[in-house]
Amino acid sequence: MAISVQQLGSAIPDFYAGFKPYLAITKAKVVMMLVLTAWVGVALAPDVGRSLGHQLMSLLSIGLISASAAAINHVVDRNRDRKMARTRHRPLAMQQLSVSKALIFAVSLAVAGTLGLLLFSNWLCTVLTLLALLGYAVVYTMFLKHMTPQNIVIGGLAGALPPLLGWVSETGALAAEPWLLVMIIFAWTPPHFWALAIAREADYARAGIPMLPVTHGIQFTKLCMVVYTLLLAVTCVLPYLIGMVGYAYLIVASILNGLFIYLIVRLYISHTVQQAMGVFRFSIWYLLLLFVSLFVDRALV
Repeated sequence: MAISVQQLGSAIPDFYAGFKPYLAITKAKVVMMLVLTAWVGVALAPDVGRSLGHQLMSLLSIGLISASAAAINHVVDRNRDRKMARTRHRPLAMQQLSVSKALIFAVSLAVAGTLGLLLFSNWLCTVLTLLALLGYAVVYTMFLKHMTPQNIVIGGLAGALPPLLGWVSETGALAAEPWLLVMIIFAWTPPHFWALAIAREADYARAGIPMLPVTHGIQFTKLCMVVYTLLLAVTCVLPYLIGMVGYAYLIVASILNGLFIYLIVRLYISHTVQQAMGVFRFSIWYLLLLFVSLFVDRALV
């Protein structure tokens, strides 16, 4: 049976509308950032002669498992999401997508990502990536997030692992160098999320999520942000000190950390919701530019 151009043209928007809720629960922008940091791990790892195709498939597989973790997060948090202005329009909160469909989708992504890593990478990378999935989707989302104001600090390790995963996908072995990149993301995570938590403090309180501004107050949270940002600045120097990267990275990292410290200190002295959101948005660009500078630095070597 022939399909007319008009029928085909109307089918494409219908397909996109049907797929859009699935795409939304994967947190695609976050996943792309995670894949970028994993790609840096691949780029900085010793050259072992793997093909570009195997590298790309490994990164895609890491992305699929990350998307699965995000989808599970949406399922678990759907009731709390309805209470928060920032999240009440999510597909599961608005019942645009059923729990069963979301879970089937999440499991499918995880299975596809696992098979991809087994076929195109190695067993160690597969195990570590699945542990990261469990760390975020189960340990953090189901327990830590609702039990302790240190939820972001403890649970941040799962989101900090992609550079290590990229390195291990290439080499099949653990090493000290990628752990420095993990430490950078680990130190970056608290000031990044606490800036959002300060801006949305009433939202988190209403949803019953014990974020640090809710349990210990905004001023104490800002002090913790200053401490972690200073720790982040020191951590960023370590890859240069061990000869992992060169001057190009060090210059960019120094400028970014100077700006980050300035914004955090300004927020500490006198804050508004707009300033807190400004810190949050800058922190995203900070991590993106910092890891892009690692690519550039490697290309200049």
